[in-house]
Amino acid sequence: MFKNNGYAPPLIASKHPKSAAAEAYRTLRTNLGFAALDQPCRSIMVTSAGPEDGKSTTAANLAVVLAQAGHRVILVDCDLRKPTQHRNFQVENHRGITNCLLQDLDPVAVSHNGLVDNLSVLTSGPIPPNPAELLGSEKVRALWPALLERFDYVIVDSPPVLAVTDAALLAAQVNGVLLVIRAAATRVEIAREAKEQLAKAGARIIGVVLNQVKMPARDYHYYYYYRRKEEEEKVKF
Repeated sequence: MFKNNGYAPPLIASKHPKSAAAEAYRTLRTNLGFAALDQPCRSIMVTSAGPEDGKSTTAANLAVVLAQAGHRVILVDCDLRKPTQHRNFQVENHRGITNCLLQDLDPVAVSHNGLVDNLSVLTSGPIPPNPAELLGSEKVRALWPALLERFDYVIVDSPPVLAVTDAALLAAQVNGVLLVIRAAATRVEIAREAKEQLAKAGARIIGVVLNQVKMPARDYHYYYYYRRKEEEEKVKF
C-alpha cells in the first residue's frame, strides 16, 4: 500500500474506488487467492509488529474490496485495547464482540450492516479488563466457525504482535495471518521478531503488506494514464 504527500482517508477503497491506493488493495485481494490455492483462507487476521503501522486501515480496506467483489464479509475488531474500526466506519461502539461473548448475543444482530454492500462490521464493544483471557477463551474459538457458516470471509483486526499476547492467541484460531509492515519505519529485526512470535503461536502467515510507501508523483501519472485508457476502451464497446 502506498500514499502520496496528502492525507489518505481510512476507507479509501470505498470513498475513492478508482484511486491508485484502492487498486493496491484490490491487488492484495487477488494475491490472497494465489497465496492459498491449496488451503483457502476464509478467516484472516491482520496484525502488525508495532502500533501505527496501519494494520486496522489495511483490515478495513481489505474487507471492503472483498465485499465489492461480491463476497459476504464480516470485519471483526478484536483489538480490545485500542479499537479503531468504529472510527474508520464512523459508527457507534456501544455494543460489539465483547457483548456477544459475555452476553451470548448474535454477532450479526450486533454488527453494523449497510455501510458497504455485502459487508458487516462487528466493532469491539466495551473494552474488557482482561482482553487476553477473553480472546483465548473457548467462546472466541467457537465464534470463527460459526461466522464462516454465514459469511464467505471473516477479517479479524488484532492488536500488534509485539505489544501484547492477544495477537498470538488469535493467530492459531484463523486460517491465515497478514503481517503489516510500515515502510521506512519498521526495523528489520522487529519485523523478524514479529514473524517468529507468530510462528511460535502456530500461525499460518500468508503474506506481508508493506504499508505507507511513498509513491512518486510520476508513478501516479502512469497509473492514471492507464486508468484513463482503460475507461476509453470500455466506452468503445
